[in-house]
Amino acid sequence: MRWSTYFWYTSKDDPADAEAPSHKYLLKGGFIKQVASGIYALTPPGYRVIKKIENIVRKEMDRSGAQELLLTVLNPAELWRETGRWDLYGRELFTLKDRHGRDYCLGPTHEEEITDMVRSFVNSYRQLPFILYQIQVKFRDEKRPRFGLIRGREFIMKDAYSFDTDEFSAMLSYETMKFAYERIFKKLRLKTLMVEASVGAIGGVSSHEFVILTDYGEARVAYCESCGYSANAEIVKLSKGKEEEEEERQLTRVHTPNTRTIEELSNFLNVPPRKILKSVLYIANDEPILVVIRGDREVDENKLEAILNTENFRLATDEEVYALFKTQRGYIGPFNIPKGVRVIWDNSVYGIKNAVVAFNEPDYHYINANPGRDFSYGEFFDVAQVMEKDPCPKCGAPLKVSKGLELGHIFLLGTRYSLPMKAFYKDQQGEDKPIYMGCYGIGISRCMSAIVEQYSDELGIKWPTVVAPFELNVICLNPSDAEQKAVAEKIYYQAQEMGLDVIYDDREASAGFKFADADLCGFPYRIVVGKKVKEGKVELQKRHTGEKLDVPIEDAVRIIKEFVDKDKE
Repeated sequence: MRWSTYFWYTSKDDPADAEAPSHKYLLKGGFIKQVASGIYALTPPGYRVIKKIENIVRKEMDRSGAQELLLTVLNPAELWRETGRWDLYGRELFTLKDRHGRDYCLGPTHEEEITDMVRSFVNSYRQLPFILYQIQVKFRDEKRPRFGLIRGREFIMKDAYSFDTDEFSAMLSYETMKFAYERIFKKLRLKTLMVEASVGAIGGVSSHEFVILTDYGEARVAYCESCGYSANAEIVKLSKGKEEEEEERQLTRVHTPNTRTIEELSNFLNVPPRKILKSVLYIANDEPILVVIRGDREVDENKLEAILNTENFRLATDEEVYALFKTQRGYIGPFNIPKGVRVIWDNSVYGIKNAVVAFNEPDYHYINANPGRDFSYGEFFDVAQVMEKDPCPKCGAPLKVSKGLELGHIFLLGTRYSLPMKAFYKDQQGEDKPIYMGCYGIGISRCMSAIVEQYSDELGIKWPTVVAPFELNVICLNPSDAEQKAVAEKIYYQAQEMGLDVIYDDREASAGFKFADADLCGFPYRIVVGKKVKEGKVELQKRHTGEKLDVPIEDAVRIIKEFVDKDKE
């Protein structure tokens, strides 16, 4: 491909709203174009990267024995109502009506449709097991689309579904997919961590995520360097602490003006945040929920969602706080709880002694409040975010906590979909049995961002050779120089003949401009044709290491081909 005729336009200006390196460089490098919030089009070079990612995924899925198909984007509501997810999935589900008033959604995932297809054809144990997969555009009405392709409203995904006769064989399919995923991410040159995860809105028995650690991930990952345990932080269990051994002191009412935050109250009273009880009021499906948690802890809203069994909850407004408790936000306490308010006590609160507690009066707190004597506990739950140095659930060593970006997610669904949708098979005795299912997703477009997150520097992207839009960039420094142009043309054609993905920068532009584009766009290798052609040499450059080599013109393409072939091993 000649750059002068290729549809590829870069920018030297940083996008104003781009925070993540991948978002910035994919926009600057001309790989994507924003169409609307959370919606991006792929340009020709961007689509080349996506196709290479897809082909790696497709090869490993085919190798595992999975069979590719293509399901529909538009899903009828009737299928989703069979499983109850039409109402349960939440506001992220894009819904619409056709001209006849019938309800549809844009598929964010395809468990219902694939189960409907299988129940239409499978009726005997002899037809099982098998795995079906697709690579498809998906839709999710994200409340806060962020970081470009990392969290968009429209995205490309590979999803697979396994169908087995029983739980044991379903586990074998699960392990087959787990192995395939490990191979996929290794071939994509992505350094991933496999972590235990929540089944979430998909449902099922168990699940694992494949994540990369990055500041721009939206998951929190907890892992133990001692025993190797790793999990999405939202499923790490935090048990009740031991009862504190302190002598109970006298309950005292204290004036605490302008102390609406834990930090302000802690500084004012000179007590550690862990000695403060924090009350957070939520509204869930119009029901008030009061979460009482230790002051040095934060509510993990994913854990709260699992407890409430709905994502339809939010923080109460100032007006709602006053209407229920006749006080201001920051001064809610577990005293005289209004009728109809459910109280959830976090495990961190258990056993606390001589605590600081608000009691629904602005600018005042109690100090030395003690459970049993001054207030009563209710039902305890684990609702706190996991923190650095919390004990590992397996070995007790201090946990590490980092942000993670989920790239792949595998679920052992069991009969979550086959039972309500009556996807049965007849066993050897002729009895109807539900099919055991598994579900396996990889965010194809998100992988593109993840690769840039792991392979970039201050100059731009450093694509791994296996997914680079072009493996080689041939730069002619002065196209007006007949000798340089002739050598560049010769190298360009020779590279094509040797099977290299090559782009030839034949544009009338300065050397600095071309070098900047080469660094930004991340070609693994470049051949620079300049004044050294008079000495029979060109310069080879490696983007990943910055290494530069002067080599004879006749050897240049052969050397690059050897480098590329080695990279693909």
